[in-house]
Amino acid sequence: MSIAGNRILRSIRQARTYARGEITEGFIAHVPEDVDVKAIRHGLGLSQEAFALRFGFSPAAVRDWEQHRRQPEQAARVLLLVIAHNPDAVCAALAAVAA
Repeated sequence: MSIAGNRILRSIRQARTYARGEITEGFIAHVPEDVDVKAIRHGLGLSQEAFALRFGFSPAAVRDWEQHRRQPEQAARVLLLVIAHNPDAVCAALAAVAA
């Protein structure tokens, strides 16, 4: 196997070990405290309800986040960042689960 192939396999093994909770070193997630949900939604041209339904949020949560009555939990902020950067990847993942 090539050097690059060995590096990729080593990275995959390390990521699986991290996902199982066996190690935590070497992985640092930088999750922002604030995410502009309204800007993300507007960028996609969706209503609050359409945004909520497309990405698995409750419409009430989207309204609360946008009106700053509630802050998205850390996992939701991560998902919102992925939606902001690559909404098609999220839609594809959700469609694969539904199929």
